[in-house]
Formats: sequence, C-alpha cells, structure tokens
Amino acid sequence: MGSIVDRFRNRLLPALLLASGIALLGNGLLSYTAAVEPQPVAQALETYAPLPTLPPGLNLPGGNGTQPGASFPADRVSTRIVIAKLRIDLPVIAQPPNSGTFPLCDVAMYFTALGQPGETRSPYIYAHARVGMFLPILIASQDNNGASMIGDVVQVYTSDDWLFLYQIFEVRRHVRDLNDALADTSGDLWIQTSEGPSDAYPKLQVVAKLLSAAPTDPNAAHPDAHPRQCE
Repeated sequence: MGSIVDRFRNRLLPALLLASGIALLGNGLLSYTAAVEPQPVAQALETYAPLPTLPPGLNLPGGNGTQPGASFPADRVSTRIVIAKLRIDLPVIAQPPNSGTFPLCDVAMYFTALGQPGETRSPYIYAHARVGMFLPILIASQDNNGASMIGDVVQVYTSDDWLFLYQIFEVRRHVRDLNDALADTSGDLWIQTSEGPSDAYPKLQVVAKLLSAAPTDPNAAHPDAHPRQCE
C-alpha cells in the first residue's frame, strides 16, 4: 500500500488542479474567461471541484508538514497581492468557515496546505481568470507564452504588516499537476489561474522569486475584503 504522499500525488493532485481554477481566483468565481487562441472569449464557467482537505501533519515533499519553521511567525498569512503592471490588486484570504469549499469571488485565496511569505515552503495564491481578478495574467500568457510578464514585480502583503517583493521568472502554461510547487523549498511564490471554462482544462502557473521583505504600512497590509459566492 502506497504512502500518504503517493496517494496524495496520485489521487488528490489532479483533483486539486481541476478544482481551483486554483487558477481560478479572480473577482468573481462567476464569470471566467476561457483560453481561446489567439484572443480569449469571455463566458460563464462551470463549477470547479473544491480543494481537497489534507490530513493534519502531512509531510509534503520537500516541506515541513503543516508547521512553520521556528523563526517564522506562526500566525502570518497573505492578505493582499498587487501586480501593478497588470493592474491587479486583490485582498487575499483563506476559505471562510461556513462558506463551503468552492472558491469565492472578488478575492484571491491562499492554499493553506502550502507556505506563506518568508517560509521555505511555497506560498501558493490563486484566483479566477475574471475581470477584476487574475484575468490579466491569463491574457498576458497567451501572447508569446507570457514573455511580457517576465521581470514583473509582485507585491504580497502579510497579516503581520510586512511587504514581500517577488519578481516573475517563469510562466507555466497548460499545467496539470502541482508536483513542482509541492516540492519547492526555495520560498518562491506560485500564482495560479484558470485556462478554460471547466475542470477539464489545464491551469496556468506563474512563478516569482523573492527579492526583498520589509515592514510596511498596516493600512496597506489590511485591505477591505468583500468576498462573495460566485453566481
């Protein structure tokens, strides 16, 4: 009988990818944009499966279970993501209690099974490919495989009033597993959004390297979030 990690890879990872649009998350889960070459066509998307719930204490490949390192603030979480060049500025939250498991609209979300900024495990932030959310990432990826995004700066604010600056160095199109993100112990930021209108479509990942981190204005780190159920 395989290990829990093997079962996670073989059974839950495909579902995970199909589920979020982890690509997903944009302004409203309601309306996604399908990836249609050469131009995307806006249309309502089908419902995605929820993110899986991982067993407590699961030791992910290359990680340290679900516990932060000794020097990492145990209560730090991502609160805001900004990609100024793409005009993206979204609050970042976890799935609220009693809201179901389907990702919400008008916010980005962090994958609680992975890391947070400043931790060696990968922070993983996802949102729908919709207007006001991560749609600009999808559109940019369809031109020369997203070359225009290379070098763009991503700002991630955290709950303990820190600002982490990352720089995009890789765009991964048509992804169907999370193996590389799960194995990453560099602290790279992973961003995901959808490439199509159903869970049969692959996902888009953008990877960014940490440049710097510093304390920041508490007001900037705590934006008002108004998540809603996608219609």
